Amino acid sequence: MLNVPQNLLTEDDIYCCSLSKTLCHTSTPVTVGFYSPCGTRLHSLLENIAECMHKESCRREENEYRRTHQRPRRPEGMNYFTLLWYLVFYEPVITEVHLRRKNIDFIFIRFSAWQYAGSDKLWAGLVTTLCDHIRQHFGPLPLSFYHVVGSRPRFASGFSQNEWKIKKKVVATAGGLMVMLLAGVSLATVVIFVPGIRDGSALKVISAVFATISGSSIVLALTPVIKHLIISQKKKIESMTNNQKFTSHLGFMSAVKREIELLTSFVYYMEIFERQRLRIVFEITSLDMCYPERVIGVLNAINTLLSDTNAPFIFILVVDPCIITSCLEQASNMKGMADNGYLYLNRTVSLPFSIPEIGVRSKMRFLHETFQNREDLMYRIITRNVEQGVRKGKGMDPALAEMEASVEMDQHQIDAQAVQYIHEAFHSLHDEYGCLYRYIPESIIQMKRIVNTIPITLRLMTQQHSLRHDICPRSVAGWVVLVNQWPCRLCWILQCMEDEQQCRPPKDFDQQPLWEVFVDNCQELFSMHKDLQNIMALDNDPELFEQFLSHDFPFTVQEGAKYMRYTVNLDHSIRHRMGQLRALAMLEKRYKKKEDDSDKKKKEDGSDKKKKDDDSDKTD
Repeated sequence: MLNVPQNLLTEDDIYCCSLSKTLCHTSTPVTVGFYSPCGTRLHSLLENIAECMHKESCRREENEYRRTHQRPRRPEGMNYFTLLWYLVFYEPVITEVHLRRKNIDFIFIRFSAWQYAGSDKLWAGLVTTLCDHIRQHFGPLPLSFYHVVGSRPRFASGFSQNEWKIKKKVVATAGGLMVMLLAGVSLATVVIFVPGIRDGSALKVISAVFATISGSSIVLALTPVIKHLIISQKKKIESMTNNQKFTSHLGFMSAVKREIELLTSFVYYMEIFERQRLRIVFEITSLDMCYPERVIGVLNAINTLLSDTNAPFIFILVVDPCIITSCLEQASNMKGMADNGYLYLNRTVSLPFSIPEIGVRSKMRFLHETFQNREDLMYRIITRNVEQGVRKGKGMDPALAEMEASVEMDQHQIDAQAVQYIHEAFHSLHDEYGCLYRYIPESIIQMKRIVNTIPITLRLMTQQHSLRHDICPRSVAGWVVLVNQWPCRLCWILQCMEDEQQCRPPKDFDQQPLWEVFVDNCQELFSMHKDLQNIMALDNDPELFEQFLSHDFPFTVQEGAKYMRYTVNLDHSIRHRMGQLRALAMLEKRYKKKEDDSDKKKKEDGSDKKKKDDDSDKTD
């Protein structure tokens, strides 16, 4: 019997692969809002994303090797000494050759804010963690050399293809020192070994002066390198934060920013040396378990790192948006700046990604992995692994190999089709003969959110066989714009749809336009405007919303339910909040109705009793 391959994609795999491919194409710096309730399979999803990005990196490296016949030059073995030589005597140049490179390598850094929650300078922990990981990844000696003699890459002038330019001043200085050192050594040798000159004092003095000058110059040149080897950037920033006088000084954050700029310029340098792009992926977790002031500090540190428009940073901010927005609104030092936490979070996050509910295949995999961790099943696992090793040694089953090859080929076709859909969707965004461009916001950050979200949504939809050939890129782009521009009103429509479908909806409810659903329930939404004041501030022009949903993009209930399965840029906590308020309003309505019925019944009983009493009086 033929077994089904275990590497079939689950729902979580599809989401993570779509996000990782988008991050490989997105310009940096970028902040990903990884929105999820606390404890919702975060670590497994982050590991899955890292694995997908590593696979994409390997694939690009092979494609680049076929194009240029060059492998990345990593600072290992003899290349380590080559790097030190280049740091001293060469300065890098950004050429067309480098700009055409598509291969990319990711450096992952995971920062748990909970480990630094007790510190007053939580943001300093984030910055020092970054400095420490970069130092460990590339080695302390190259970074120390770069501190002293390194040069920031500059763009080439003209059509030069040479990526390295020699430092003439450094070469001249080093050559002069070597001549003086050799002259001093030669004179000293002559003084020692030539009998007729051995007793001459003048030549001894000259040789000693030459040797001393050259030797002291070399020592002076190496002293800063040794200093930076001993005192790392991490220790330097920690000493600055511990100095109360310096932290209150206006130039404190400027000094920290200079250290970060030096670090990023070193990463640019290593990009040219290694012949590949480098991206620093910073995963920030457990932030929603810290005090509000600590949260503000971390977000400010992220903004400091993002201040360089070309910084190679990808921040994955793993948070529960309900808790973070509450922290922003409660922080005493953010009064007037973050009175609405949702707006502040939107200005910080350039790519929102809401974790969906767990799918069936993902749940089955988690259960299977849980079963594997039981001690009474470990022997079976070891036995199965041995059997698989034996089968691999003998050769894979041809039928199984053919199935895996067909799955891989099918995935390449899906990726190609997704790329075509993405190009069509982007064309509809800036088509001057269309209407979608009128709804694009003026904010650059909001534009990036829309442009970054569309590829993920289309990649998710193309993974579904039933939708693969029935996707309208223009409609998908319109849906992403709708979610980005009017999240409050759309969440209300979706909540009303869900509540209606849980009851007994009319026969043609699936074909009902979303605009009609909103009109039928807008009065109820207005009654909750005090409780939803901050959320309603996220929406843009209401007249444009009416024009968008009633005329230009008349989505139906069926289309809304279809697109909602693949929507990642919508904060689901908003809809859950609306569901709670609507449920409470419904309970209150039923309670009042019951009270009214009870009062009405009492009045009816009282009137009946009075009528009976009147009838009895008449008979008497």
